[in-house]
Amino acid sequence: MPGPPFRSPRSEDLLAEACARLSLFEDLPGDTIHRLSACGFGRGFLSPSLRARLRKAGFQDLGHLARSSPDAITKVRKFGPIRVEAVRTFLLEEIARFLPGAREHHGPRATRDRRLARLREVPVARLPLAKDAIVALGLDGGTGADLAGRPRLALLRTGVVTSADLDRVVARLADCLGEGRAVPIPAAPASVESPAAEAERARAHRAALLAERDREWEEAAPARGRRRAGSP
Repeated sequence: MPGPPFRSPRSEDLLAEACARLSLFEDLPGDTIHRLSACGFGRGFLSPSLRARLRKAGFQDLGHLARSSPDAITKVRKFGPIRVEAVRTFLLEEIARFLPGAREHHGPRATRDRRLARLREVPVARLPLAKDAIVALGLDGGTGADLAGRPRLALLRTGVVTSADLDRVVARLADCLGEGRAVPIPAAPASVESPAAEAERARAHRAALLAERDREWEEAAPARGRRRAGSP
């Protein structure tokens, strides 16, 4: 018996495609990002081998991941959409530990709804789509939200737009949603330690991080040339 039909990500609506280019979480306070970053990847986050893959790909800590896009994370080997959602869920639980109302305000549905609301302020004429195509799609006088809510496959089936047209529209939607939303990271509190003591503490901290990273990479690496148990 044949299995279930394959569902392509391209069947999602344009808003979902645009959101995949934006950070997992937006409008997080700077001190929240600091607290996420301070704990590295913490404990209980995925497996050592997967954490090692993230570090090798350049993702430094939970704060870095919170500001990264799903598209960026899925470029890491073994990080498909399901694992990205696992990352998002873990991060949301961590954020909720010290940010009241985080689950309601920063959940995927709430984030999507806010982004869709912002696109209602963007005239569809601002998007890179020909005027006759806008009219043919019944969007004349509409907003970016009207177009963003439509699935790619449904739009392609109209014969009015091409995949390249929609790629440009998605890029512009992501630009509109990301405009002016950079997260400022406040400076860490001034240290009361002497410069020498602070430098020594920083070296010790870095050495511990490197040791932990090396251990995780070793665990993540395939066994090479290891002797079988009991062999001389």
